[in-house]
This record gives sequence, C-alpha cells and structure tokens, in this order.
Amino acid sequence: MSDDARIEANRQLLLEAQKKGGLSKFGAYVKLSGPGWMQSAITLGGGSLSGSLYLGIVAGVSMIWVQPFAMILGVIMLSAISYVTLTTGERPFRLINEHINPVLGWSWLIASLLATMVWAMPQYSLCYGVLEQNLLPSLFHGDGVLAPGPEGGEDFGKWVVSLVILVICLPVTWSYGSGSVGVKIYEAILKAVIAMVVLCFFGVVVRMSMVGDGVDWGGVWSGLMPKWRNLYQPSDTLMPLLEAIVDPAARQYWTDAIVSQQRDIMLAAGAAAVGINMTFFLPYNLLTSGWNKDFRSFSIFDLFTGMFFPFVLATGCVVIAAATQFHAQLPDGCLESGATVQVPKPLEKGYQKILSTRQGAMETGKYEMPAEPSLAEANLAAVLIVRDTGDLAKSLEQLFADDQGQGGRFFSNIVFGLGVVGMTMSTISVMMLISGFIFCEIFNVSPKGWAFRLGCLAATSGALWPIIWEGEHAYLAVPAGVFGAVLLPVAYLTFFLLMNQKSILGDERPKGMKRILWNTGMLIAVVAAGGAGISAIYKKGGNGGLMFLAAYVVLVLIVQVMRKPKHDAPSQDAPNRDAQA
Repeated sequence: MSDDARIEANRQLLLEAQKKGGLSKFGAYVKLSGPGWMQSAITLGGGSLSGSLYLGIVAGVSMIWVQPFAMILGVIMLSAISYVTLTTGERPFRLINEHINPVLGWSWLIASLLATMVWAMPQYSLCYGVLEQNLLPSLFHGDGVLAPGPEGGEDFGKWVVSLVILVICLPVTWSYGSGSVGVKIYEAILKAVIAMVVLCFFGVVVRMSMVGDGVDWGGVWSGLMPKWRNLYQPSDTLMPLLEAIVDPAARQYWTDAIVSQQRDIMLAAGAAAVGINMTFFLPYNLLTSGWNKDFRSFSIFDLFTGMFFPFVLATGCVVIAAATQFHAQLPDGCLESGATVQVPKPLEKGYQKILSTRQGAMETGKYEMPAEPSLAEANLAAVLIVRDTGDLAKSLEQLFADDQGQGGRFFSNIVFGLGVVGMTMSTISVMMLISGFIFCEIFNVSPKGWAFRLGCLAATSGALWPIIWEGEHAYLAVPAGVFGAVLLPVAYLTFFLLMNQKSILGDERPKGMKRILWNTGMLIAVVAAGGAGISAIYKKGGNGGLMFLAAYVVLVLIVQVMRKPKHDAPSQDAPNRDAQA
C-alpha cells in the first residue's frame, strides 16, 4: 500500500470509529497511535530519569508533583501545537515568521537546535555510566580493555562507548526516512523500550510496598499537591539534620545550599518533561505521518496515552524508589570518625566537593561560620552526595531480592542497565531526528534524502561530552535541564500567539468557552515556563542575564512594530492542505 493510500485508510478508520464511539473508537485510537509515543521517547530519557532520581534523593516524595505538573502544562501546549498544525497542514516555522514575528520563529528554531545538541550529552554520559558501573564493569576497571592505562587515559573508554553508540543509532535514525515501513518499525521499537522501563519501575514500587517499612503512601499522595515553598525552603524531612547544626551561620549556609540544589533539580526535572525541542518535533512528526484536521481530537488522546501516562508512571515510581532508599539517609558504608564522616571511596570525590564548596563560601565572607565543619555538617554533606548509576541501580534491588532481601544486586544491575541504555539510545536517536528536521527547515527542503541525513549529524555533538564534563554521569542532566528551562518560554509564548491568530486559523480558531479554556491553560503554561526561565537566567547570569533578556524583548517589539501585519484570514471553505513535512 502506498503512503497516500495508507493515510487515507487510517483517516477512514478513524472517522468510522468516531461515529461508532465506545470500544471501536478506543481500539482505532490505540491502533493508530504513534507520534505521542515518539514524544515519550524524548521525554523518557536520561534527563527525566536523572531528574526523578535526584528529586527523590534531595526532597523525598515531597516534590513528586513537579514532573506531572510540568507535563500537564506541556500537554496543553503540545495539544495547541497539534491543533494549529493539523488545521493548517503547514509547517509552523514559516507560519510564525509570516504571521507572528520572525524573531520568535528563528528563536524557536535556534533554541530547539541548541537544546537538542545540549540534551544529547547527558544521554551519552548516562549510557556510559551504566555500562561502566552496572553492565560491563570488568571492561572499564582492573585489566579491562577499556580501563585507564598506567599513564592515565581515563577518557579512552568514554570515546569508545560514544563511537559505538553513534554507529548503532545513526542507521536506525536514518531508517525513519525510508518510508512508512521504517517509521512503523521505529515506533514499535520505541513503544517496547518505553513499556519495559515503565513496567520495571512500577514493579519496584509494588515490591517495596510489600517489604520492610513499605512505601509512605500518605507522603506520596501529599507530595502530589504542588508545594511552592520548595523553591525557598528545604524539604521538611531534612529539617532535623539542619537543626542539628548548632552554629547559625553554618545552618544558614546549608539551608541556602539545599534550596539552591532543589531549585536546580526542579528546573531540570520540569524542563525534561517537555523540552523546547519536543515542541519543534511534534508538528513535523504529525505532518510526516500524514495526519490532517480529522486527527485533531485523536492527537490529544495520542499525547495522553503515549506520553503523559507513561511519563507520570515511570517518573513517579523512580521518585518513590529513590526517596525510599536514599532520601535523608547516609550512604551505605559511611562511618562517623571524630568530627568527620568516612565515606566509601566511590563517593569520596563527591563528598569532598561538597565540603570544598562550603570552604569557598566561607572565604567569600558571606557566611561567618567555623573553618572546620562540625560532625552534624559532615553528616548532612554525606546525605547530600550526588549518587551515580552504581548507586541508582539499587532502586531495583528490591524487585529481584529474595524474602531475606538478598540476591537482587546482580539482576538489578542488568535490568537497570538495559533499561537506561534503551532509554538513552532511543532518546539519542530522536534527538538526531529533530536536528534533521531543523536543518531541513533552515534550508526549506523536505526532510528526506541526504539533506535530512546530514542534518541528523548535528545532534552527534552529544558524543563530545567527555570534553566538558567530569562529574557524576547521571548528574550532567541537571545543568542541561536548567539550560532547557531558559529556552522553553520562547516556544510556549509563540504557540500561545499562534493559537489566537485569526490570519492563520480563520474560522477554525476556537470560539466561546473553548477559547477561554484553551487560553486559560496556555496562559498558565506560559507564566509557569516564563517564571522558571527568568529564575534560571538570573541564577546563572545575574543582572547581565536579565539585561540580555530585556534586550531580546526590545528586539522582538521593534521587529513587531516594523513588520507589515497580516490581515488576510483564510477562507472557511479553504481545504486543509495535507502537506508532508
């Protein structure tokens, strides 16, 4: 069957099922789902996994609300993007430049490309981390072929792993452009990976609730309610550790340090839920699938079933697992020794980094605290150590342990390792797709052939991660997420304006109560993303960052005043153009 015949058959199946309703409609929706699962492959990557784990470690279950809240807002905006795209049948970049503002259009495109190139890095880093610490440690340690030699060469194994990932992911990604068969195979692989990840971590939580003290379900339900105080005060469960610090200045320093870390992780976890590159990918994926305005309501169902529910289940279970095992607890093997804490060797670097940061803060004169940390401070520093993949796999141990809690380590390493490798490699592949779409859009060509394939190579920048990152492999997702939080408001504002532009949607623009509901949801998303973005800009760039933001706003306004406005609304009878992206 040709692509055109397949698209028409899918459209007829959808229309007939919508008339019948009930199970027929649900069955057709499930059969045709696809783009939502591909969005899920982006969001269920190293960023979401790392964000969930560190949310659980730093704040327990009190911040489990962050990712579902960000995802709800993201689904609202992605639904708006879907509505505009399927109504017009046009590629959004050209619509934005023509009808809204070219500064916003090019900002959206460039920011999506930058986010894709940056977000690819933690995927490679995390994939290397699980290979080194969970799946194949013998290759990277001792006499392993990828172990550092006597002269050093610690990065040799990182470069080898990155090259292997590239060799695997490139042909898989390029198969997407081979026609409907390649797309179907691609989507089927992504669905299998996502299902495996969700089932694994769901099984962990079920198992945890049946052994030991179980899971604090009261805390979980409470944690689902947004708590904005997490932006300016530490988690309640860390307060006893802070109150044990006698010196007021030292207590204030640790309070500020914890709040700063909480904010970074909240920003990273929220930005990983729906990144700006996802907003670029969805419309092009919809058009490539051949969908038109008959698919508008179905596209919302696809986003919820393929992206929202798998994301909330997987990330929520990871937060619960990490909180139950790590939050406000000393790492295994830590021993008090006088006024200090001895930590296991793998955690010593992270521990010393936390204490040296304290020393640096004291030397600035902002905190007049004792030069040497007290035992209470040392305990808190040990609790706050950033864990890496070797520790994070422990969140699966309970799933495979026997009744005495033994024997789960081996299988947890395998399942955690394979799950993370599947997540990261699927995300790397989709990042390549996005960069391919972006480059084709820059040159205004169809996303196929060598133009598309060469564009996919932009996201291979992620393989360069060993040059810029020396910390814990999983934690690279946090600074990448903060960067993403800075860019996201550009996309949200742009699509809010698109959804309200009569020159684009004409009589298809929502009216009455529907328009009120759309705009209310989108405004909440724009304000939330804008607040997070401004916070990230000020924290990382200070007053200089705010001045840059102000200059950008002025540029947008100047171009808006100078450009010729569009008054020609499309006719109500104009056919929807089934343009292929």
